[in-house]
Amino acid sequence: MKLRIGDNVKVNTGSNKGKTGKIQKVVEDKRKVVVEGINVYKKHTRKNMGGGIVEKTFPLDVSKVSLVCPKCNQTARIGLTIGSDGKKIRTCRKCKQPLN
Repeated sequence: MKLRIGDNVKVNTGSNKGKTGKIQKVVEDKRKVVVEGINVYKKHTRKNMGGGIVEKTFPLDVSKVSLVCPKCNQTARIGLTIGSDGKKIRTCRKCKQPLN
């Protein structure tokens, strides 16, 4: 998966369509990401568990989000290029600039 913690992403589908946020957690095996402030639901807990209403952020599928490039500030796909030292570098497909 090419998305990393700290990347800014924009939601493409669903009730949160158009919202942007920063990735807090990546679940590789299920291909899901947890985005800060998006897909937040309120969960009512019982008194024996401390009680009250707790807000919980649920993960989104990777196919529902797209990366926002920090250089060109547009949503773009991520490409991989091989650097001179042989390491893979993530790049923006629109502006061809390397991502951090």
